[in-house]
Parts: sequence; structure tokens; C-alpha cells
Amino acid sequence: MNIFPSEHPVSNKSLSLLSLPLLLCLAFAVSGCGGGNNAVPTSSASAENAQQPHKLTIMLDWYPNAVHSFLYAAQQNGYFKEEGLDVDIQMPADSNDALKLVAAGKADLALSYQPQVLMARGEQIPVKSVAAIVRHPLNHLMVPADSGIKSPKELAGKNAGYSSVPLYEAMLKTMVKSDGGDPSAVKLIDVGFDLIPAISTGRVDGIIGGFINHEQLILEKEGHPVISLDPTDYGVPDYYELVLVASDLGLQNSEGYIEKFIAAARKGQQFVAGHPQEALDLLMAHEDATAPLDKDIEIKSLELLLPLMDAGDQPFGYQDPASWDKVKAWLNDNGLLNGDFKTQEAFINL
Repeated sequence: MNIFPSEHPVSNKSLSLLSLPLLLCLAFAVSGCGGGNNAVPTSSASAENAQQPHKLTIMLDWYPNAVHSFLYAAQQNGYFKEEGLDVDIQMPADSNDALKLVAAGKADLALSYQPQVLMARGEQIPVKSVAAIVRHPLNHLMVPADSGIKSPKELAGKNAGYSSVPLYEAMLKTMVKSDGGDPSAVKLIDVGFDLIPAISTGRVDGIIGGFINHEQLILEKEGHPVISLDPTDYGVPDYYELVLVASDLGLQNSEGYIEKFIAAARKGQQFVAGHPQEALDLLMAHEDATAPLDKDIEIKSLELLLPLMDAGDQPFGYQDPASWDKVKAWLNDNGLLNGDFKTQEAFINL
């Protein structure tokens, strides 16, 4: 599948959760995660083996872009190496692949999304978030700046495009209802990957599923400015847009190495925050040939992202248990969760 800059991974994020159990059977054919030897070295290990960096694979959620700058900073500045790690950063062929592969033990770590991790746990998929990367929603409801629409309820009688994902349909309905409107009065149109052309050509009066650090910036650059409405202002819980995920088995076998990975990632994020231009230069050197980056877009994207990735007094990656409780309750109320499980099964702070 080709992934183009005008498409966002949210367009593909409707996790094929029912197919994940089929992949999980593959995990039993390996002793641990896909990164190789997963046991933390013991005192009986030879000096030669102890000096060998431990290999870990991380699967991105999409092609390399500004949100991944901390990983490339950690890699290029030697932070992973300092922790004794050899990290392979991979791009998925399809944005659904990341969670599937880590669940099946074919990747050690993956970038995914807080709601999807909870929905996976509801399907008894043994994945767990180990760090919050982007702490607030990037997916906003967007309407043309000249439309006169100022709040979600004003979409009544109008068309709203979404990207094939039931989660986003539920978000829009929550926003309209919270704003005092009638969700049934909004005509939802599944526009698939075509969020940008759908709104720029007037096919729809608003879109849900576009990100403020991507679709909104592209629309503005192409002469179609939009107003973005934050879902957390209209009844949707303040969820973690991007999280770092491991499997239960991976944590069992390699928790020490995952802790080292997170320590290096924190150094990477500190570098990005202090040296954003240098960090972007490192990123641009790793742009994928199938998805060339627009440097102007990535500069603006990183400016938007940095405050949304900041954990304040807590270390980068910290996860608030209350956030997981609130998101789980909202998903359950909207019929998006199957099964019964404890919230703490879905995340861990390392």
C-alpha cells in the first residue's frame, strides 16, 4: 500500500482487531519479541555477549514525520547506543500493521493510539502502552474558515466527512450532542482517505479524522484555511493521541530493555525541545522516498507538537491512570469496547 503525504494514518486506523488473534499464534513460534535475544544478560553471560548491543525493533505508526523526531535524535545522537541498544526504526506497509506486529511478537515496540490499545485489550489482544508520546488529541473537527460554522451543533443539516473509522464517528456525535445539537441531524459521509479534497472542494461542510499538525497545515498552505474544533471542548475525553506499545510477552521478557529504550527516548525528546531545527534536519535525512516531506509543514508541525508532548512535572512518557479510566469509560459508553478488563491491564509506567 502506498502512503502519500496527503493521507494521514487516521485514514487507515480502523484496526482490524478480529484479525489480530490469527497473528498472535505466530508469537508462540518465537521465544520473545522480534528484536532477537530478549533476556536481560545474566552474570554468567560472556564478556563478549555483554558488550553486544541488544537489538530492538520499533514500528512507526506512519511514514517518518515531525512527531518521530525524538526517535531519530536518540538514534543519531547515540542515546540508544549509550543504553546498550541497537534500535531498528521501521515504517509499516500499512498503518494498521504496527499494533498487529507487536501483538504477534514480530516487533518489540510500536507507536499506536490510546483508544486502539483499549479496544485491543477488549478483544483480549495482549498489548500494553508503556509511554504516552502525544498527550492530547491531534484529531480535530475541521470546518472551512469562511463557512460561518463556529461550533459542532451548527453542522445540523450539513454533511460531515469522516475517514472510515467508527471511533471518529462516535467522536463527532459526542461533540454535536455536547454542544446541544442533534447528532442525527448531521449527515455523515465516509470519504475514506480523501479528507483534504472532500473539504477543499466543498463536497462536505466539515471533516473529522484530520490532524491539526498535518491536514490542517496542508489545507492552509493550499489556500483552504479551516477552523479546528478541539474534541475535548465538546465531551470527548482528553486522550493520548500517540502511545508507545509493547506486548505482554515482550514486557515479560524484555522490560529492562524497554526501560532503557524509554530512557534514551527521553533524551531524544529533550534534544528536540532544545534544538528543534537540528532535530528536523536529522528527521529530513530519514524521509521515506514514497512519502517525501514538506519541510515548511514539518517545521509548523513540530511547533504544534512540542507543547502537546510535554508532560510538565512528570517525565516524558508518563501516563496518568485517570486518563485511561476516562477514555475507557467513554469508549464503553459509545459501544466501542468488547469484553471486560481492568484499565491497568492496558498500560504501565516504566
